[in-house]
Order: sequence, then C-alpha cells, then structure tokens
Amino acid sequence: MVSKRKLSKSEGNENAIEDASKAKKLLLSKKIKKSQVHIEVEEDGNVFIELLKTSGITLKTGESQNQLAVDQIVFQKKLLQALRRHPSYPQIIEEFVSGLESYIEDQSHFRSCLLSCERLQDEEASMGTPYSKSLIKLLLGIDILQPAIIKTLLEKLPAFLFENKHSDGISMPRLIINQLKWLDRIVDSKDLTTKIMQLISVAPGALQHDFIISLPEILGDSQHADVGRELSDLLLENTPLTVPILDVLSSLQLDPKLLSKVRRLVMGKLSAVKLEELPVILKFILHDLTATDAIQVISELREQLDLQHCVLPSRLQASQSKLKSSGRTSSSGNQENSNQNYVLLLFDVIKSAVRYEKTISEAWIKVIENISSVSEHKILDMVMLLIMYSTNTQTKKSIERVLRNKVRSGCIQEQLLQSTFSAHSLVLKDICPSILLLAQNLLHSLDQSVNSFGSFLYKYAFKFFDTYCQQEVVGALVAHICSGNNTEVDTALDVLLELVVINLAAMRLNVVFVKGILDYLDNLSPQQIRKLFHILSTLAFSKEQEASGHIQDDMHLVIRKQLSSTVLRYKFIGIIGAVTMAGVMAANSGSSSVTQKEAKLSSEDCTQVTSLLQLVHSCCEQSPQASTLYFDEFANLIQGGKLDPKTLEWAGQTILSNFQDAFVVDLCAIPEGDYQFPVKALYGLEEYSSQDGIAINLLPLLFSQDFAEDGSRMTSHKSGQKLLSPLCLASYFRLLRLCIERQHDGNLEEIDGLLDCPVFLTDLELGEKLESMSVRKHEFICSLIFLTLNWLREIVNAFCQQASPEMKGKVLMRLKHITELQTILERYLAVTQDYVPPFANFDLETLDTVPHTNTAISAKFRTIRKKKGVKRKADGSKMSSSDTLSKEDISECDPTPLSRSQLEKEVTKKDEDKTSVSLQNYRAFFRELDIEVFSILHCGLVTKFILDTEMHTESFGYLQNFHHSVPNFQCAFYLIRLLMAISEKSAAPAQKKGNIASLARRFLCRVWPSGEKGKSSTFSEQLQALLCIYLEHTDSVLKAIEEIAGVGVPELINSPKDSASSTFPTLTRHTFVVFFRVMMAELEKTVKGLQAGTAADPPQVHEEKLLYWNMAVRDFGILLNLIKVFDSRPVLHVCLKYGHTFVEAFLKQCMPLLDFSFRKHRIHQDMGLTKHVPLLKKTLELLVYRVEAMLILNNCQEAFWLGNLKNRDLQGEEIVSQNSQESTADESEDDVSSQVSKGEAQEDEDDEANDEGKEQDSEESDGDSD
Repeated sequence: MVSKRKLSKSEGNENAIEDASKAKKLLLSKKIKKSQVHIEVEEDGNVFIELLKTSGITLKTGESQNQLAVDQIVFQKKLLQALRRHPSYPQIIEEFVSGLESYIEDQSHFRSCLLSCERLQDEEASMGTPYSKSLIKLLLGIDILQPAIIKTLLEKLPAFLFENKHSDGISMPRLIINQLKWLDRIVDSKDLTTKIMQLISVAPGALQHDFIISLPEILGDSQHADVGRELSDLLLENTPLTVPILDVLSSLQLDPKLLSKVRRLVMGKLSAVKLEELPVILKFILHDLTATDAIQVISELREQLDLQHCVLPSRLQASQSKLKSSGRTSSSGNQENSNQNYVLLLFDVIKSAVRYEKTISEAWIKVIENISSVSEHKILDMVMLLIMYSTNTQTKKSIERVLRNKVRSGCIQEQLLQSTFSAHSLVLKDICPSILLLAQNLLHSLDQSVNSFGSFLYKYAFKFFDTYCQQEVVGALVAHICSGNNTEVDTALDVLLELVVINLAAMRLNVVFVKGILDYLDNLSPQQIRKLFHILSTLAFSKEQEASGHIQDDMHLVIRKQLSSTVLRYKFIGIIGAVTMAGVMAANSGSSSVTQKEAKLSSEDCTQVTSLLQLVHSCCEQSPQASTLYFDEFANLIQGGKLDPKTLEWAGQTILSNFQDAFVVDLCAIPEGDYQFPVKALYGLEEYSSQDGIAINLLPLLFSQDFAEDGSRMTSHKSGQKLLSPLCLASYFRLLRLCIERQHDGNLEEIDGLLDCPVFLTDLELGEKLESMSVRKHEFICSLIFLTLNWLREIVNAFCQQASPEMKGKVLMRLKHITELQTILERYLAVTQDYVPPFANFDLETLDTVPHTNTAISAKFRTIRKKKGVKRKADGSKMSSSDTLSKEDISECDPTPLSRSQLEKEVTKKDEDKTSVSLQNYRAFFRELDIEVFSILHCGLVTKFILDTEMHTESFGYLQNFHHSVPNFQCAFYLIRLLMAISEKSAAPAQKKGNIASLARRFLCRVWPSGEKGKSSTFSEQLQALLCIYLEHTDSVLKAIEEIAGVGVPELINSPKDSASSTFPTLTRHTFVVFFRVMMAELEKTVKGLQAGTAADPPQVHEEKLLYWNMAVRDFGILLNLIKVFDSRPVLHVCLKYGHTFVEAFLKQCMPLLDFSFRKHRIHQDMGLTKHVPLLKKTLELLVYRVEAMLILNNCQEAFWLGNLKNRDLQGEEIVSQNSQESTADESEDDVSSQVSKGEAQEDEDDEANDEGKEQDSEESDGDSD
C-alpha cells in the first residue's frame, strides 16, 4: 500500500484512466445485456417504426419502456429532418401518423407511448432535461406532427373515460391529458380549446375536475378569454365544479367585466358553500379586485362569511387533543381538526391578499371603519384587523386608529375579543408578535378604554397561546411595569393578577421575570407594591405546586432587607410587602381543612403568619410613622376578610390588650405633672362619677413626646413598658374595631365605651391669650386638635352603622364635636405660621405633602403679590392648583376681574371681620370618613338640629357644600351628576335648577390642575357634558351663549398660545371646539323649541318672540364670525351640521311670525291712515286746479308745470321699488283715485278704536310741482 501511494503522478493518471475505461465498458455491457432482454418491435416496412428507429427511439413490446438512444432534442431534430427530407414529403406525415394510429391500437403499446422512455445515453451527454419524456410528448413537440397527433389522442381518449384504473394505479385519461401540458408551442390552440371543452362536457365528474384543473397548463394566453366565458357558463350549469372552475379562473387573464360577473354569481352562493371549498372560492373573490368593487365585495363577503361555527372553542379543542394523544380520537374530533385546517388555509389566502393587494387591505379597513352598530361587529372583523396589522406595515397606523376609535365608541368590547381568541387561537398564534406590539401601543394610551383594551390583548394572548407566547406576554408586561408610567404600571400589574388566576401553573414558569420587578420598587406606589407582592406571594405560597421554595426564600429576603432599613421609605415598602404576603399565606392556610395532615399544615402556616406579623411589629416600634402604616395595612387585611379565624383570634387578643395599656386610662386618675397646660376631660357624652369611667390619655402622651427632653419620654412610669405614640391612636383604634367587628359579626358592644369616653385635653377657647402664646405652644395645641379630630373621625367611622338609636344619636353628637373642633382649629392655624401637622396617613404618596400655610385672605394676597405666581419653595414641594387664589374665592366667577385696589379693599374688609383658613388645604392630615357615614343622615330617629349649622340634613345642600373641595374636574363633574340625580328625586326639582346651573358655571370658571389640559378624550367628553348641563339649567340660554362667545372667546383670542380665557379658564384652544359644538347645538335646540305662534296671538306675544329671535340671530352671527379665527375642520363640521338646521328653524318658525307682523302692519296702514288720504288728496287737487286757473287768468300759464308723482318715504327718499312709469302716470292717478273712493265708501264703517295707538309709519306719495 505504501509503495502504491509513492507512484509518480503520470503513472497514477494512466492507471485512473485505465480503470475508468474498464468501468465504462462494464456498465455498457450491463446495459447491452439488459436491453437484449426486451423484444424489439419488428419494422415490417412500417414507416413510423423505421423513422423512429432512425431518429433514436426503439419501440419495445409488452410493458417494457421504449428506449431513447439519443438526447430528446436531438431526436426531435432528426425526426423533423427525416420527415422533411423524405421523398414523399408532405404525404409522409399522414403515413407516419397512420403508422402511429395502427401501433397504438394495441392498448399496451399505447400505454408505453404515454409513459416516459428509457434513456440509454449517459447523463453527462444529455443536453436536455434530466427526466425523459414519453414518445407522444416528444412527437407533440414537432409542429408538423402536433395537430394530427392531438386529434388522434383526443379521439382515443373517450374510450377510456369510464374504464377503471390500471393495476399500477395509472389512469389513462389523466395520462393522455398530461401529454398536452406545458407544450412549448401550440399550433392550433383554438381547435385544441374547443375539443377539450367538448371533452369536459361528456367526461364523468372526477375526470371533469382533473381536466378543468389542467387547462391553465395546456392553453395559451390567447385562449384565456374564450375558456373563461365557457367556464363561466359551465359554472351556471354544474355547481359541483365550482371549486376547479374558480381555481382556473383565478389563474387566467380575463376581462374585468367577466370576472365581476362570475364574482357576483359566486357571492350569491357563498352561504351554501362547504368549508373545504372556501379557500379556493375566497381566493377567486379577492383575485384582481378593482378599487371600485372592493368595498362592495368585502362588505358582502363579511356579511355571508361566518367562521364562528366552523371550529370548536379552545377548551373543546384541548379535549380533542387529549383524546388524540391517548389514541381515542373520535370521528367528530377528526372532522373538527380538518375544519380547523381549512380555516387556517382560508386565512392564509386572506393574508396573501391583504399583504400584496393594497386595494383589498384599504377597502377592508374602510368597511370595518364604516360599521356603526355594536351588534354588527363580528369576530371576522376583529381577526382581520389583527391580521392586517401584522401583514402590512404601511397600514399599521390606520388600523390602530380605527381600532382606537372603535374601542372608544364601545363598538368593540372585551366579549368580542374573547370570542375572537377562543375561535381562532391557531390563526392568531402565528401573528403573536404583532398582537403584542399592538397591545404595547394601546397600553401607552391615556384613554382608559383604549388602555384597558390593550390589557385584554395581553390577557387573552396568554390564555390561548402556547408557552413561548406566554413568556413573551409576561416579558412585555414586566417591561411596562418597569417603564415608570403610572397608568401602564397599574394596568400591567392588574393583568398579571388576572393571569395568576387564569393559569397559575403557566405563571410559575415565568416567575423569574416577575421577580425582576423587585429591583424597581422605588418607582412603585403603595397600591402597586401591594399588587406586586400579592402576585409573588400567590406564586410562592399556593398549594397547587410545592416546588416554590426558592420563591418563598427570595420573598423573605427582600422583606427582611426592607424592614431592617433605616430609610423610612424602604421600611414602608417592607411593611406593605410583609402584610400583603401574610394575607396570602393566611388565606391559603385557611382553605385546607379536611384531613389531620392538612389541619397540621394549616396550623404551621398560621404560625408563620403570626411570626411574620410580629416581625413587622417589632421592626416598627421605634417609628410612629411606620407603626401607623403597619396598623392601617393590617386593618385593610382584616377588612378584606383575608385573615383566617385562628390568626384573627390571636390578633384580637393582642390588639385589645395593647390598646388599653397604651391609650386608655381611668377617668379618676387625671395625670399630674408640669404639662404647661391644665389637663381636662373634654367631649364626653355621659356624666361619669369621679370613681368610674375611662378617658383617652391624649394630652399627656403628646406632651411627653413633644416637650420631654430625655430619651425615656415614651416609657410608662409604672411598668417601664414602651408606649405607643399618640400618632398611632386613630390607626390603632381602626385596627381594633375592625378586628372586633369581624369576630362578632359587626357588633361593637365590647368597645362601645370608647364612643362615650372623653379625651384628656386642655382649654381650647383661649380668647385674647391666643396671640400671646409661644409658637411652640401654638403648634402643640394644633397637633392636639388634629389628633383629637382624627380620633373622633375614626369613632364616627366605627359606630355609624350600629342599629341602636342611642348610638346613632351619639354619633351625631360626635359629628357636632368634629365641626366645633374644626372651627377652633381654623383660628389656631390662622396665627400659627409655617406649621406642619402630624401625618394621619403614611402611604408613600402623602410623604411629600406639605400644607398650604397661607392663613388668611390678606396673607393669600400678600403671598401672591410678593411671589407673583412663582412656585412655592417651602420644603421643595410643588404648588398645586389650590395654592393659587382662584376667581371663585373672590368673585364667584364674575366675568369682570377685580382690580388690585378692589381686591385690597375687600381683603381689608374681611380682615377686619375675622381671620380664617381653609381646612381643605390640610386634607392629607385628616383621617378619611368612610362612605357609610352618610347613612347616619337618613336615620330619622334622632333630632336633626345638630347638623343644621354646618352640614345640613338635606342631602342636596350637604353635597353642594363640597364644591369648594373637589380636587379635579372629574370629581366636579361627578358631583354635578350626583346633585342632578338627587334633584330629580326631590319634591321641587325646579328650585334646584338654578343651583345646578350656578354650580356648573363655577366649575367652568375654575382653574383646574395643570395636568388637565383638555387633550384627553375623557376630559373633553366630561367638559362637553358639564357645559350642556349649564346651558340646559340656566335661566337664559341665549345670554349664557352670548357671554361665552362674546366675552370668553375674545379673551382666549387675545391671550398667549397656551393660555386660556380669564373668565372661563376651561376654555382653551384645545377645548374651543367642545364649547363651539355645545353652543351651536344648544342654540339650534332652543330655537327649534320656540313655536311660531298664530295670527290671533296678541301683539305683545309677537313682539316677545321677535325679540327672542333677534337675540338668537345675534348669537348665531357671533358664533359664525368665530370661524374666521378658528377655521379647523371640526369647527367647520359643527358649523355646517347645526347651521343649516338653524336656518331651517328660522324659515319654519320665524318667517311665519314675520308674516303675521307685516300683515298686521298693512292692516293698520289701510284702516288707520288711509281714511285720511281722500280728504288730503281732494284738497291737493283743489290746490293744483286753483293755481292753474289763476295763472291762466293772468296770462302766465307758461309758468305752470306739473311733474310725475313719485313714491317717497317720510325722509323724502324715493322708494325705487315702487317707482311709477312715466307711460302709466295717468293710470296710476286713476288707481289712486279709485282707492280714495273705496276708502270714502268704507270710512263710515271703520271702527274709531283703530285710530287710537295703532298708527304705524307709512309710505306716502309726493308730487313735485312748481
């Protein structure tokens, strides 16, 4: 072997050549031996056989293949030359074809001629295709033979139409038709088309299908139109051939009119088509659609195409898949899978159409956009929007716009989206990335409805798609949470909460993504932190799967780290997370109660919950703020019913004992010591003897905290036990009462003594001593009052729902005490500068809140004058909307702003009366009253005079008093709606109408927080509704419109670009279209409601209506003139929409009124004035004749001149429309004389009353004469 490898290169080449030649000879010898097995057909002088053999084909008998010794192209060239060079050309062609016909009389010979030939030459020597054609196919490639051979084939084909297939499964008719496919050239295509169509008409159904499908591969382009017409006629006759015919028509180049005709025919039968035929039919319908027909065709298509019932819902599909995996798939399941495959194929056709045909995608979008009714929207519409969004990048924005508008209008709702995902999850799964992109864009929206719809896309994508898509969904939601946008964070967390409920097992697989959010806790609000820890705790402590220990460990590590932090914010995060996790653990432990093992497990879980809560409590002892937050979080946990009975029992015993030790003392044991204030028990509801009774030890506790200098100020003198801070009093009591309430089904008898007991305070009514106190004492008293108010507020929250009339009366007394203390507090705050009260709530949102320290109207004015509207710098906090002095505080939205001198005068006057502050600026420092407190107003069993001074027992007046404290425009709108609902239920709703109008106007004139710019659709809708309420309830709609359009809008025009009207701050350039739309609509509504009246109405009625119309037309003119400045398309649309209806109302109601008025004017003219005309006319005529006679008598007749009569008004101006023609001057005089005579005849019959007080200005005729 080694020596062979060392041979020279030449020797190696010679040996290789020798080996190759031997192998080639061996191969040829094998082929020769193999060919010798076949029996060649004898020539017997047959020209057909001789010419074939001469050209390179040897015919074989039996089932043997005919042998081709040369290349196919060479064979065709040799045969063509042999025929043309033959002495008997062109007769030789007929002889050759006759020989072929004789040869194929034998069916086996015919079959071998239709099958491919056996090639004898080397593959490398072949110049043509690697596959071998049949003999017939090769002969059809020769033009001079083609027509005759086609005729022969088609004549023989009918004999095989009804025969069975050969043993090898080959069908002779199909084999014959295959010879005609893909010919390089067809000599007589028209004749071939005619014969094939005749053949199709007589063939059986199965072969008809094959023959029709083969047409595009057989025919030339010139025959497409003829074949299209014949196939369209066949479509009318033979419905079973619809699918192959339409498939062929989609491949032919046809006249658009013919396509449109067939399309209309198919659309009419679409509802009766089988599902398996739909893909082909839909492909034809969408084929070559013009822009003119596209909208109509797609509209009809979506009406008739119902895919909702073609597939099973996803749950049934899942069950079918389980049966299939277990080998028990039913026939119905197979049918359903088949249906699903057809649906997938159908949507593939649609995807291809909308991807490559811009006309179809634009038309489909337009059709969906034009659907207005909610019930008309179908699953197909939703699927198409999602498919087009994924397939065509050019239409993404338009599709997103359509979808947003549909969602805002309520046309597309969650139920439709759920049905869409349920029915076509397999179709939508392929476009999952595009769906998630759409959901991401929608979640960025500020509109709540659009934002929610984006969350629905995420939810149902997770629910119905596979594991990979679920992972993408969770990753996208986590990205939203870490974005820092509050709206997105809230929505994404809500979706994750739902996903945990929908499919906990799937969420466990993606828990690593959710845990990553823990690194972004600094950016989350308390409520968002609660949601996050609830999600993680559910994943960690659920009993469905035990493999979650690592999640639990991570949770405990994070919480302990946050609780041990010295930074208050991080400690708060740990408190919220720990209590939330405890609630989830307690809920899960309380759910297992069957076996002894489960009971033992529940006991262990209960121990974990109590240990976690004790850990939180111990970490909060040194911080009153942290303790308050812990008590509130714990109370919320109990209120939500998320604590199991065992843990609740432990909490009740511990909390009650600690509360009594920390805050409750015997009434007789009044603390003694140097408190700098005399300690008194105040605000008790019952007379207690000095030997019994309890009290809240508030002042001593607060004094020891604020004034004591040693570090043991919060330590009990008796036991040395660490006491709770008085800042925790209200929150700890709330925790106590909710615990007792939950344990005793709402009964609070165990702690009802706290409702009556007094509070250790001091004299608060100091009078003149108030101003002489030190600042520190002022602040101490203020803090004392704040803590007392919060204590009383929680007392009211606790006992307001007790059924006992006695307790209801006591609650009302507590409300009276609250109002009294608030009045006292206002006086203290007025003289205490830069005071910051103790916080009542310790959510993270309230930590940066600073009270507004402007104490009096004068102080407000000085602040504004000094700082000129600059942001307040105290503690680095930003000025809110309530920092600025609004017009409502001074002038109740008077459209004329007060000048500086007027403001100073009014401020000085108010300062002389009293100095006060608004407690609305201190909302963050008060405990909130529960909504259940309002139920006490309807008790009816106790006297109501207690509430008459401050809150009013009548619900309308009470709620109306809240208008000063509404924080934003949305709350103001809801308050108005609430007052309207109460007004409708009242005995005299008309009396409340003016109040509602006044309040609505105040809200329109108020400066709202800067975040409400009017760009969001929600704000615009609420502003429009509020403006409608104002105009509907005001006494004069026209005056209100004139004020807004004539005062507010000019102010807006003259203000800077981003400013607003000074009279109506809600009127900005963004909201102008809202104001304009409402004013035009209300103006049109008002004039349409004004009746035209009748001729019998007294003149006073007509005059009032004319004056009303005069105001309406003036308002209409003012509004139209505004278009010169605000000429945007929405404004023009509003103008055209309501303008023509206003003009129509003018024609229908005002023109008859004018007719009545002018008719009466003419009657007064004829009867009141005309009766004096004859005498005047007669006198004038006598004057003329007398002058003429005098001049004639004195021979001066040439001085006499008589001019034509002309109609003139009272000012002497000629009335052009009534000029008399010179040619008819005499006739005019005759007419006047005739009128005069008629007037004389009726003069005696006229009523004298017509002469008094009814004469009108009239036109009179003057004659110019010299």
